[in-house]
Amino acid sequence: MFEVNIAVLLVVCLIGLVAIGVHIAIALGMTSALGIFLVTGADMNAFHTVQSMLAATAYEAIRDYVFAVIPLFMLMGEFIGKSGTVTDVYRGINRLLRKIPGRLAIATVLGNALFSFVTGVSIASAAAFSRIAYPEMRRFNYHKGFALGAIAGSSCLGMLIPPSVLMIVWGILTEQSIGQIFAAGVIPGLMLASLFIIYVFIRAIMNPSLVGGGVKANLAIEEVAEVSTGQFLISLFGIILVIVAVLGGIWFGFFTPTEGAGAGAFIGLMLGLIKGMRYKDIVESILSVGKTSAPILLLLVTAALYSRTLAMTGMANAIEGVFLGSGMEPWMVITVMVAIWFALGMIIDSISIMLLTAAIFAPIAVKLGFDPIAFAIIGIIAIEAGLYTPPFGLLVYTVKSAIQQFDPDINVMTIFKSSTPYWMIMLLGMILIINFPEIATWLPEKLFAPS
Repeated sequence: MFEVNIAVLLVVCLIGLVAIGVHIAIALGMTSALGIFLVTGADMNAFHTVQSMLAATAYEAIRDYVFAVIPLFMLMGEFIGKSGTVTDVYRGINRLLRKIPGRLAIATVLGNALFSFVTGVSIASAAAFSRIAYPEMRRFNYHKGFALGAIAGSSCLGMLIPPSVLMIVWGILTEQSIGQIFAAGVIPGLMLASLFIIYVFIRAIMNPSLVGGGVKANLAIEEVAEVSTGQFLISLFGIILVIVAVLGGIWFGFFTPTEGAGAGAFIGLMLGLIKGMRYKDIVESILSVGKTSAPILLLLVTAALYSRTLAMTGMANAIEGVFLGSGMEPWMVITVMVAIWFALGMIIDSISIMLLTAAIFAPIAVKLGFDPIAFAIIGIIAIEAGLYTPPFGLLVYTVKSAIQQFDPDINVMTIFKSSTPYWMIMLLGMILIINFPEIATWLPEKLFAPS
């Protein structure tokens, strides 16, 4: 009973610290230290135990070979983003779809889907396509909300289509194969992209004014030059090369995920140099990745320490007992988990949500009969949907910040509202995977079946 009381105290302390604005990594570390201190006797020896556990956890986490996969995949995406390849591909797709209603919004979805194969961060997709696609859509008199909805909505593909930082973190936390989770995200990611395109196409047919009605607007936005066929083909070939070499190498056993990430970063650098990337851009890319990935690695260390502390108090087992002993049907339990993910999405970012919940929810789902790989994709979609949930909505604020130079008067709630249909499509995607887990498991089973 004493351990359970401590566990409850730790959860309350963690939620309280996050609510008052303490950084999630510091909150995890503080509550973990408090928990170890109380469990081990709250005396001077407990201080040494706290120090020893913190040192051991940090050492074991940082020296793990798999942790290098996060900065390396992010570096690959950064090099490719800086090279201008994404802009070339977007404009090329736009030209190919010239006669299709809503072609710019559809090109945005397709561009995000392709870019997702070479970057593991939704935020990067949102920032890039806000600057690339929004001026083009406004130049052709697209409805502002509809244009921003297409950008913010399709940016979520960055976390679902591999390589994805969320997939890597989920694999590390739950000790599952990162390669299998990568493979599991492909079909669901393409399914969501297809549903997004169908939604855009239907809205464009039903209400042509949303996509400019074929009339070019007279706006004070700089004309964007058409990409040449040669530039488009070089950029498209470069992205396809990265996808085939990196993901194919991982899936067919030529690389570990970490080695594949290193190969991808090298190919991304070569593509950037071919496209004219300068030494300054290379340095900026490396520094940018360092600033982004270092906090993630710190979060993983403190989350591992917090998980150990909860294990000492028996909190994880207690939560599992509540879910499994509630008498609810499996789909009801999953619904509660998704509701918790949505609620957390209102106040904290996606990686923090995963750090707090993945290691607890995943074993429960397996005991309820859900495939662990399919559940990983369900969880990633649910957590990613939290990025559209007010008041936090990190993706929404990223889009707002990126379009500030083009349209400073846009209200944040406009982006939230226009993203809602994409949020609903993601919810539909989750329901489909819950009922038909083969959507996520078919490709991993084919690629990783024992020979």
